[in-house]
Amino acid sequence: MTWKKKRREWDDIFDEFFGRSFGYFDEIVEKMFKDLDEFFRSASKGEMKPFVKGFSIRIGPDGRPEIKEFGSKPEIISKEGIEERKPLIDVMEGDEDVHVIAEMPGVNKEDIDVNASDTTVEIKAEGETRKYYERADLPCEVIPDSAKARYNNGVLEIIFKKRHPRKDDLKKIKIE
Repeated sequence: MTWKKKRREWDDIFDEFFGRSFGYFDEIVEKMFKDLDEFFRSASKGEMKPFVKGFSIRIGPDGRPEIKEFGSKPEIISKEGIEERKPLIDVMEGDEDVHVIAEMPGVNKEDIDVNASDTTVEIKAEGETRKYYERADLPCEVIPDSAKARYNNGVLEIIFKKRHPRKDDLKKIKIE
């Protein structure tokens, strides 16, 4: 085999592997520029709302970092209402209870609706200028009826009692 032939085979492998990857990357970049163009055209007409985006990082009980996203995405103002935001939520597990803390400034206590199951909590709020929605998984099973919630200075705190398996709930299993 000559050097040129080996080189051509290498080029074919390179083109096949990276060609697909760069093609996908080109599509993403093209869409990003198209979205930015639409964003700036809307902003120049005064049709844009401010947007908030962020994330929080904490170390979980297993020692691994947990990254949670919050905020809103830039959208053109709709005539129907206000944009929905994802509140910053932190869920902390204690020995006997689970604390859920959500930052939701700009709404009143009466505007907040909280629903919970054994393993999830759903928070909705719609004020005059803000709207929030998030559904968060809880780290363990809780007793939804035990929930106590309070809202103060834009921070919602919900405390659930953990559901502990009782010893009398154990049942003998017959082995065949």
